[in-house]
Amino acid sequence: MNPRRGTLYLVGTPIGNLDDASPRAIETLRKVQLVACEDTRRTRILLDRFGIGTPTTSLPAFDEERRARRIVERLRAGDDVALVTDAGMPGISDPGEALVRLAVEEGIEVVPIPGPNAALAALAASGLPTSRFAFFGFLPRKAKARREAIAQIAAFPGTCILYESPRRLSETLADLRDALGDRRACVARELTKMHEEIARGRLSELAERFSGEVLGEVTIVVEGRPAEVEAEPVADPEALLRSRLAAGASVKDAAREVAEALGLPRKDVYRRALELAGEGNEKT
Repeated sequence: MNPRRGTLYLVGTPIGNLDDASPRAIETLRKVQLVACEDTRRTRILLDRFGIGTPTTSLPAFDEERRARRIVERLRAGDDVALVTDAGMPGISDPGEALVRLAVEEGIEVVPIPGPNAALAALAASGLPTSRFAFFGFLPRKAKARREAIAQIAAFPGTCILYESPRRLSETLADLRDALGDRRACVARELTKMHEEIARGRLSELAERFSGEVLGEVTIVVEGRPAEVEAEPVADPEALLRSRLAAGASVKDAAREVAEALGLPRKDVYRRALELAGEGNEKT
């Protein structure tokens, strides 16, 4: 007979108001042998509130892969483990993805215990369409990756949801306005907490409103691409290469310019540029 393996419970926790903890979540945290936490100090506040003495272990984002393997060993040995993050559902812009992946690969049962979620709460209260939406998490900080992410938001026809640091809120709202146009949007701040704020308006209005100091967790909800606005056509790398080569650019320069412009692997573009240059030499 195969020894019993433990179960991994993904427990949604309050995003601010501790009274939002569900009876099922509390009971799960009480009955498991271990609680894996994004930050044990934050989780201890929740556990103490409900008189839960279950042992905890840390699973921070910066070391998730290594520590997740230790937790999987506990699961393999038969211990039930609950995974929680500081707020909301594990794995949603928080640690958890690596642990769930490893558990699934090991054939360990994974059970979600649904709970509060800032993205869905903000969407529901935004006043924007809810039938089709996409979640983009936190925007990248590096300029190129950030531009690419904002371009994806600009092209999406449904409502877009993203998280942002309060320190970068005004800058992000301005960037979205410049790339998307002055669309309708909503900024939800400190959801479920004492100073909850849900602000609705155009991106330009919200960028001005939040131009000063902002505190707390922030969710941004943005109107999708208007139906009458067509997405920009994707540039054809080969056509651009032919154009640059015909203009007298070297193979190396043409490949570099096209790769940088379209965000493509330079070696692949260079290989195709060599082929195109060879074709041109054969014709002459």
